[in-house]
Amino acid sequence: MPIKIPDALPARATLEAEGVIVMAETQAARQDIRPLRIGLLNLMPDKPKTEIQFARLLGATPLQVELSLVQLASYTPRNTPPEHLAAFYRTWDEVKHERFDGFVVTGAPVETLPFEQVDYWDELRRIFDWSESHVHSGLNICWAAQAALRHFHGVGKHVLPAKRSGVFTHRLVAPASPYLRGMSDEVDVPVSRWTEVRREELPQHVGLKVLLESDEAGLCLVEDPARRGLHMFNHLEYDAATLADEFVRDRAKDPATPQPLHYFPGGDPDRAPGNRWRSHAHLLFANWINEIYRTTPYNLADIGAEAYV
Repeated sequence: MPIKIPDALPARATLEAEGVIVMAETQAARQDIRPLRIGLLNLMPDKPKTEIQFARLLGATPLQVELSLVQLASYTPRNTPPEHLAAFYRTWDEVKHERFDGFVVTGAPVETLPFEQVDYWDELRRIFDWSESHVHSGLNICWAAQAALRHFHGVGKHVLPAKRSGVFTHRLVAPASPYLRGMSDEVDVPVSRWTEVRREELPQHVGLKVLLESDEAGLCLVEDPARRGLHMFNHLEYDAATLADEFVRDRAKDPATPQPLHYFPGGDPDRAPGNRWRSHAHLLFANWINEIYRTTPYNLADIGAEAYV
């Protein structure tokens, strides 16, 4: 089934060129079907690129997905044209009365700041609290995963000596998890972070489950079953060239920036990298969508009535 996005969203042309089935809002209105409602709180600077990355994964499942783009009310992005935001995004204040089957919160370029110094920390905390009564399942990416663990469980983060960048091999710690269904025993995952959450600091009494982990790169994916939440510290949604683009950007600021590890063929940054993680990205998102479909109430108004412990 297709993904429903705004008719004029620039991501549409890219998705259609890749073979993703995209449904127009006018076409979706004629179908007698309850699509899964997925919200995307996009905190990334390049919002159009991030829209494409997540829409292609959410739109690859057999289920119809309705994607709602959400932005913060308390912070105005500096890198996205205001007309793009006005045309395709609603603030959280505008959607907080609605309910969602799934809700994705992206990473943000604020990793090295203490959480309390982030301009929109208070609003994000309200969004996390709101999600417990208005969202059936959440997926938090990179910094948002760290932020959610800090908010709900008091877990801290640690600044790394240098940016951890590259494609690292991770092992399945919980191969029976429905979120890992169909994955290989080892999974290559793009990593791009300045900070980390450490396994030994995860509280033991709240039911958190480590699903993916790397000896070299640390924690990757943690499940919070009590909240039907997933915390992904890395970037399976990345395009093949995303780490290369970040490397060029960072090297322009600091010529001593090391290249991403295990990424460029032969360690040569002049050679185009391949995408070794695409299939596992699709598996993770398909498994997440399938779990939502299997467990979410048919009536949206019933979301939030479940008992969380």
